[in-house]
This record gives sequence, structure tokens and C-alpha cells, in this order.
Amino acid sequence: MPNQGSIANVIWQAQIKSYYCICYIMLYKIRLHGITCGSLKPFLDKFMKRIKIVVVGGGAGGLELVRRLGLHFTPQTHDILLIDKNRTHIWKPLLHEVATGSLDANLDEVGYGGHGIRWGYRFFNGTFSGINRIKKLVLTDPLNDENGNEVISAREISYDYLVLAVGGVSNDFGIPGVKSHAMFLENRKQADKFRARLLNACFKVSHSLVESDNSPVVNLIIVGGGATGVELSAELLNVASSLNQYGLTDFDENRIRLTLIEAGDRLLPALPEKLSIAAIEELTAIGVDVRLNTVVSEVYNDKILTENGDIINSDITVWAAGVRGAKYLADLDGLETDHLDRLIVNEHLQTTHDPAVFAMGDCASFTPSGLTRPLPPRAQAAHQMARAVFKNIISLTEDRDLRPFIYNDRGSLVSLSRFSTVGSLMGNLIGGRLAIEGRLARIAYMSLYRLHLLAIHGWLRGTTLILVGHVNRIARPKLKVH
Repeated sequence: MPNQGSIANVIWQAQIKSYYCICYIMLYKIRLHGITCGSLKPFLDKFMKRIKIVVVGGGAGGLELVRRLGLHFTPQTHDILLIDKNRTHIWKPLLHEVATGSLDANLDEVGYGGHGIRWGYRFFNGTFSGINRIKKLVLTDPLNDENGNEVISAREISYDYLVLAVGGVSNDFGIPGVKSHAMFLENRKQADKFRARLLNACFKVSHSLVESDNSPVVNLIIVGGGATGVELSAELLNVASSLNQYGLTDFDENRIRLTLIEAGDRLLPALPEKLSIAAIEELTAIGVDVRLNTVVSEVYNDKILTENGDIINSDITVWAAGVRGAKYLADLDGLETDHLDRLIVNEHLQTTHDPAVFAMGDCASFTPSGLTRPLPPRAQAAHQMARAVFKNIISLTEDRDLRPFIYNDRGSLVSLSRFSTVGSLMGNLIGGRLAIEGRLARIAYMSLYRLHLLAIHGWLRGTTLILVGHVNRIARPKLKVH
């Protein structure tokens, strides 16, 4: 009986010879038809070179996008890279809860490194500084530690397709003193800073109540009557009512003097007027001094001045009066921006001057057909844009026609902490006339974060995290006071 090893060796040699014959025939036909190696290069690159997709910004939209891309493509054919200056992600609509201590971000944040390994993309910790569209390079600044020592040098990262999802920044409207003396809630670091400053002010008042007969208060001013300002106002008073359970003797919500300032004639301009009135009534009932048609003219460390001539004392001033694009977007290698420094995109969410560069989320300025104003900065818009960019990148890699982005307004919800919740649903279907309040609105509001978890973690892991969240709500402290 012949040796099986020798038979396998003969078969292997025969296969090698057949491969040589095929290669010889292909080379002969190439020479016969006059095809040069130069003309073959684009064809070979398409099948041998990995397509590089770079996403800058790990917010709600950017994180969902890289998860979808990593799940759809394989590392052998596509190199997907996420760039962010932070190492973890926290959902931006929850920052007001992180700032007040009602949410422990350490339990809810997502680490980019581990998330990338799970879903098939790479993460680079760096600060985005610009692009070179001709060479298709993303530029990053050096990354330094808390002592100023360089950890990661400046880099030039190549791309085939680039997605900018860098988010927005607070709009100070050029008012003097805002940048120097007001606090912002744009990221985890700022939220932690606000919580520390708030707790210090509350502890100071609490000890003053014990040591003296005066009646000190913490003066808080929130500028901006949008969703962030309204939600933060309610959450602050909710937290204040519980601080006496965490070592602050005789401290309650009466020790916080909260003023909410809005330049317009009503709160929550994105919602129906009925809900705006309901929000004002609820905030006033719990002790918030709501001032409409009040324009801030200057901000100081301990007070603010208004155009009406009013002087309002303040221990802490929070600025939540609008969103605009970061200044560097206006000088991003010739890309077109609007008056708020947001990148203008077409119906496919591509930047107007470069089809290889997409923009989405708060940094993008997209005006739907038939409308005169761009979409407002909302989390639901970022999630919908992420799905649209995902489909269009697939279309580009497969040489198919791109799909236009169609925004579906599913309404808005604003939480007034434990006091109430207001909002409108199905804004695109019935003109935002389905106004909801109370328990139903609260259930709908809580479902938004659950949908976000499902978007960035998938159904299985997302559902597990939702269940774990319910357990943690019972086991962990209600407030983070450190």
C-alpha cells in the first residue's frame, strides 16, 4: 500500500505546477494585449490594499458608526480607525446628571479600547488638529500627560474615507467674561469640575449654618433655556433635597438660589408652546427663578450683568446658551462652513468641497430639502446620520449610488428630574402636536438612553447592560458626592 504522505506530496507538487501555469498564461495574455503594470495598479490596489476609514470623534454618532463599520467589514479588507482625545465615552445628554452627582460616570462610560477590540476597529488616543486633503492625511497634535510630558508625538494618519464627528462647543456669542468665569458642560472633565465646585459651595454653606446664625445660600445661575438648562435646573434642586443624607447638616433645596436666564420669550423653543408653559410652571413651583427676555451683557466671577441693568449675584455660572462648531473647523483645508463654523454637507452628508470627507452630528450643517434652517444639534440627528454615513460608505466601496439622508423627527423629550417630564413625539408625522407629560413622558425619556446603549453595544450586550443598570440603581448610592 503506497505511503499516504508521499501521495499528499505528489498532489501538493501538482497544485504548485498548476499555479505556475496559470500565472504564465496570465502574464502571456497581459503582454499580448499590451497591458502594462502601471495600468494594472488601480485594479490590484482595489483587491490587495485595505481601505482605510478614519472617524474623528467618539460621541454618540461616531461610536455607533465605527461599531457598524467594524461589524460589517473584515480587518483583512478594511482598516477602521477611531480618533478621540478622550479614552472613554459618556452620552452627552447625561452630562447634567454627571455634573450634579446623580449619575456615576465611572459605571456608565465606555472605554474605546475594549469596545474597539470587541467590534473590529482600532482606537487612537489623540487630539485632532487638521487634515491634508491632497495627501489624504489626518493630523493630530502631540498627546501630553498631566505634567506636560509628551506621551504620543504628533501623527499623520492616512485615510481613504474620512468622517468628522467632532461635536460642537458652547456658543458664547462674544459676551465678555463668559470664557473666563462661566462653566460649560461639554465633556466629562467639565462635568466633574462643576460637581466638585458645587459640592464645595454646598459644604461651605452647610458648615456656616452650624457655626453661625446667618442664612447663607448657594447662588447658581444657568444661562440658556434649552433642554440642557432646563434639565440641569431641575436636577440641581433634586440633588439639593438629598444632600442632607450625605453629611450636609440642615442643607436642603431652600439653600440653593437658582436663576434660569433665557434671552428669548419662552423656554424650550424646540417644543410646542404648551410644553414650554408647563416647564415654566413646574420649575417655578420647585423654586427656580425663571427670567425670560433677559440678555446677559457681561459675566464676572461673582455676578452677571444684564442688558436690562440687573445685577445677579452668582457663586457658580453655567453657560448653556447654544451650540456652534469649533473654531478650527473654519480653517480645515478649504472645507466650507456656515456662520457658526459648522461644516456644510450635501444630501449624502459629504462635505461640499470633498466627497471623500463626511461630516455628521453637531459639527455638520445640513439643511433638509424644503427647509430654510439647518437641523438643530440633537442626539437623534447624530444617530440617524451615523446610519446614513454607514450605508453611503458601503455604497462607495461597492461602486453603487449614494442614498440621500432623510431626517425623521421623532420629537423631543426634556426631563425635569423626579418632578416631571415633558415632550412631544412623532414631530415629523403630526407636526409635533402629540404633547406628553408625566409618567408616560418619563418612560419615553428613559428609553432614549436604552436605545443609545443598543446602538453602540448591539442588542445582546446592550440589553445586558440595561438589566445591570437596574440592579446598580438599587445597590449603589443615589448620589456621587466625591
